[in-house]
Amino acid sequence: MIDTAPPGLKKHRMTTSTVVFMIFCLCAAGAYGIEDMIPAAGPGLTLVMLIVLPFVWSTPMGLVASELGSAIPEEGGFYKWVQRACGEFWGFQAGWWRTISIYFDNTIYVVLAGSYTASVIDLTPIEEYLFKASIIVGFTYINIRGIKDVGAVSTVISILVMIAFAMVAAFGFANWQSNPFEPFIPSDQTLFQSIGAGIAIGIWMYSGYESMSTMAGELEDPQVIPKATLITVPLIMAVYILPTMGGLASIGPWTDWASEGGLSYSDVVANHVPALGVVFVFVAVLANLSIFNTYITSGSRGFFALAEDNLAPKSFVKCSKDRGVPYIAVLSLGVFALIACMFPFEVIVVVDVILFMTAYVLIFISACILRIKEPDMERPFKIPLGTKGLIALCIPPVLIAFVALFINGTDYFVGGMLALLSGPVAYFFYRRKYGGLTKKDPMRHPLNPRTGLAIGDTRRLAWMFGSMTVIGIIAIFFLPWYDDPQFYTDDYGIEGLFDILMSCVRWMTAAFAALTVALLIIARRVEPADSAVQ
Repeated sequence: MIDTAPPGLKKHRMTTSTVVFMIFCLCAAGAYGIEDMIPAAGPGLTLVMLIVLPFVWSTPMGLVASELGSAIPEEGGFYKWVQRACGEFWGFQAGWWRTISIYFDNTIYVVLAGSYTASVIDLTPIEEYLFKASIIVGFTYINIRGIKDVGAVSTVISILVMIAFAMVAAFGFANWQSNPFEPFIPSDQTLFQSIGAGIAIGIWMYSGYESMSTMAGELEDPQVIPKATLITVPLIMAVYILPTMGGLASIGPWTDWASEGGLSYSDVVANHVPALGVVFVFVAVLANLSIFNTYITSGSRGFFALAEDNLAPKSFVKCSKDRGVPYIAVLSLGVFALIACMFPFEVIVVVDVILFMTAYVLIFISACILRIKEPDMERPFKIPLGTKGLIALCIPPVLIAFVALFINGTDYFVGGMLALLSGPVAYFFYRRKYGGLTKKDPMRHPLNPRTGLAIGDTRRLAWMFGSMTVIGIIAIFFLPWYDDPQFYTDDYGIEGLFDILMSCVRWMTAAFAALTVALLIIARRVEPADSAVQ
């Protein structure tokens, strides 16, 4: 087998079951978060989305990740897939967006663990921070010890979480009192509004199947990742659907469900065995810690791969000599979490969803491109569909991601677009500063001396800002029709906030349009006439 580990990293032998548990932690670690979908979208629609989304969102990603992961089992995973299919620029965007999203959302799990603990133990703000800081330090240390230790911790926690939610399902179905599908949606909302209220959480809950791929270069047999992915998809469906259905059928009212301060999965058990309610809170803390633990591993390997390609600071490539762990990248996640866990992150959650959804779109597009460009590439696991069938499989999740850009709210749209903007800005800076793939292979990746970027990059930048301009124009017309201006006044306490946000949308769209035109003019002067835009 070809050695896919970059210099410095250490190979590890890991079983399929261990990788299953790691993917389970990366994607789910329990059904926590679905509680907020129930009152927002309605119990019936929540269950339907939990049943349907796997077939149009997570299963396509699981299959695509399995095929690409088996064909390109390299450290960096999805970043390398997009790079091979679409080139350096778009590979960087996918790697940057997903890695940055991990830095932000990873901290949320520490914050949630602190909140769950504070709900049963009276903690002062300082004590709660010290608790969160101890979590960060402890799991950062586990990650510095290496991927095998991360896998061992994930295995133990995953088993406990699965047992806990199996208990919820059992108690729920044993005490069935009402139809969990009624009402289908809240009486004061249309079906479209209800879908918009719950789809972001649903997408969030069914995402993460590509994250294990960033560690492929450290496994002696990276083909265990696609095998484990195919096992994990139905397992996560069961952990989400059965406890939620049983819980809704056994306790109510559905309007009181909430992840904080309302009915939750622990109440399904605690109503019959009160002592188990505290145990369930403990499991909830463990579940959030397991996600934090595994995403330190995944996120640190993202910047490692970018740095190895001279597209991020070279310090991220440094590995410990004894364990072969990119310790600088791991420590950077820990330090960021220590600072960020002091702040609330409600808005960051959906901004993060926009970042990883866009990276997902690039992954789906890359799978289709590679089937066309490299039909004879060795694929130990291949989706049993022809190229047209694969394209048909990828269209629904791409459409879902596109629609979700607009229906999460104007505040989230503005935040998400600004977050996406960080991708081209970071590429421009890092490509010029560190040299990118030109430094590794100047013949295959020639430098444009007039821009300091790769040949064709100004056209790629123009194409990207042109796409963002089109998205902005759609938002200018759609959001005033779809959104409720009074919601922003009530929720944020700022009169006229919706008008301010829409002004931001208009100004951003105008700026993107101006950048598109400027870059096209520059490209005509500095790019070779035959340079292709990938």
